[in-house]
Amino acid sequence: MRVHAETIEVRTEGRGFYDVTGEVGRVVAAAKVVSGVCTVFVKHTSASLVIQENADPAVLRDLEKWMSRLAPESAHYEHDDEGPDDMPAHLRAAITRTSETIPIMAGHLTLGTWQALYLWEHRRHPHRRNLAISILGE
Repeated sequence: MRVHAETIEVRTEGRGFYDVTGEVGRVVAAAKVVSGVCTVFVKHTSASLVIQENADPAVLRDLEKWMSRLAPESAHYEHDDEGPDDMPAHLRAAITRTSETIPIMAGHLTLGTWQALYLWEHRRHPHRRNLAISILGE
C-alpha cells in the first residue's frame, strides 16, 4: 500500500469556479498509484470543492446565480470583519463541500466524461487557496 500526500496552492482572481482537475491529476501521476483513492481537501472556510459539469459553462454560471440568491451579500450579518462578502462566503462553504474523494483507476482520476473538480471561490477578491491532497493505493 502506497500513501502520498501533497499540498498545492491555487490562486484565485475572485468569486467563481477554478478547474483544478489537471493539477490534482499531476499529483496522482507523481504518486504512481495505479488503483486507489484520491482525497482533496480545501483548507479554508470561505471556499469549497465541487465535482461538476465541464462541458457547458452555463452550468457554472447558473450555480453561481443560484448561490447568490441563497446566500446574498447583505449588511444584516453580524460577522463582516472582512467586508460584506465575508459571511456569505462562510454560508456558501457550509452548504457545499470541503473535500472530495475520487477513485483512481489505471493511474488516473476516475471522473465521468463531463466531470471536473472545481475549487469554488466564494470571496470577491483574489486569494491563495491551499488544497491538501492525499492518495492511498497500490
